Amino acid sequence: MNTNRLPQVCRALEGGLIVSCQARPESPLHGPTFMAAMARAAEIGGAVGLRVNGPNDIRAVRRVSRLPIIGILKEYHKDFPVYITPTFRAAAAVVEAGAHIVALDATPRPRPGETIDVLIRRVREELRVPVMADIVTLEEGVRAAEMGADLVATTLSGHAGGGPPPEGPDIDLAARLAAAVATPVIAEGRFWTPEQVAEVLRRGAFAVVIGTAITNPIEITRRFAAATRIRTRAGGGGA
Repeated sequence: MNTNRLPQVCRALEGGLIVSCQARPESPLHGPTFMAAMARAAEIGGAVGLRVNGPNDIRAVRRVSRLPIIGILKEYHKDFPVYITPTFRAAAAVVEAGAHIVALDATPRPRPGETIDVLIRRVREELRVPVMADIVTLEEGVRAAEMGADLVATTLSGHAGGGPPPEGPDIDLAARLAAAVATPVIAEGRFWTPEQVAEVLRRGAFAVVIGTAITNPIEITRRFAAATRIRTRAGGGGA
């Protein structure tokens, strides 16, 4: 991994935890006020960066945190599967809102607007911010690095095949990608334990993004509630 020419805002992420502060519209925590509070809590807890969706949330987070913000804008188009910052216009919106880094879907799937190579180039040259390329496969990660992405992330691993994603993180993909490219690799997706984080960093990841396991209390509660149901079925009782 070569970090000599890496922008300083990216270097600040090395070896650390990036917390994804996002909530779906149906969540009670949806909205800028809650996302700003979540981001501030993550910063107090030791996060080195934040991943935030949409201009409104980015502005709110920027007001309360000094951490680097990896900005995205999720836009859903009926005829295209790509929705994470799919166009230059979307990238410009998150930068204008205060994002320090733009993350985008760097898979070869159909997308509205620019091709991925043009999009990466325009974001870096015209918006003058680093690009984090979200990928599914090793080959996509290598290609994103060749196209000039400053960071390559395993964000979409397990999410583009049509079926349910695997239970655990794709540590092997992060490790193989780190061995294949000089570009720093960000491990993201389905991390639930500190042990998993330590392992992927040991195997070459530059940093780790965690969202659900930290910032989605609905899913966290479901996991614990499921364990109580299992115990009840097994005949366990309380004290």
